[in-house]
Amino acid sequence: MATTITTDCIQCGACLPECPNEAISEGAESFQIDPARCTECVGFHEKEACQAVCPAECCVPDPSRPETEALLAARAIALHPGDAALRARLGSGSFPSRFRAN
Repeated sequence: MATTITTDCIQCGACLPECPNEAISEGAESFQIDPARCTECVGFHEKEACQAVCPAECCVPDPSRPETEALLAARAIALHPGDAALRARLGSGSFPSRFRAN
C-alpha cells in the first residue's frame, strides 16, 4: 500500500528530504504523498523513511491502496532508471523492504 499522511500532520517538513522518490509535497493544510511515486522505500530502507522521522506519527500505510513488494520494486526501478546500484539490489533479491523487516 502506498503511504499516506493523515490530518495529524503538523507541517514540520521532516519527511520531505527523506523520501528517495520525491513523492512528498506540501499541500494546503498538510504534506501529501503522491501514491504513483511512493514505493514504501522498497529497495532503499527497511521501513518507510517518512515514518521514521515523523514526530506526529502521521505517515501511515493507506489501506485503500494495497500493493505488493514486487510492484513497489518495479516502481522504484521505473522512477530511478539510471540507478545501477538500486537495480542491482533489487535484481539480487537482497534489498531493504518493510515486507522483510522483522
